[in-house]
Amino acid sequence: MMEAGNASRKADRCSCTRYIPARRHLHSFKGQTMTGTTRSSHDLDPRRRRALVRSWRRGTREMDLVLGGFADAQIDRLTESEMDEYETILAVSDTELFRWVTGEAQIPQEYDTPLFARILASRGS
Repeated sequence: MMEAGNASRKADRCSCTRYIPARRHLHSFKGQTMTGTTRSSHDLDPRRRRALVRSWRRGTREMDLVLGGFADAQIDRLTESEMDEYETILAVSDTELFRWVTGEAQIPQEYDTPLFARILASRGS
């Protein structure tokens, strides 16, 4: 009876070491590693730094990729009024934004702006 208990514990130990797989790279649609921002924030003002971080830490990976990718490419080029608009977009829940981005729901008029169109267009680049 004791041998069965030892064998069971040994099996548990062995399975635990394989529970967490070896590090694997996740790949995006273009074959690039999905690790987060590709942009340094050292040259950004505090407002843009916060927006960049909020873009990459949304809560869902899909929206991280959409908004984070856009922010990496555009955050330093946004005007102050576009930054106001972008921060308003960042305040929208991921669930709602995802439905707009995928076309599952119509974009409300107050968000259907040239900036949001640029965010949508950035998904393919």
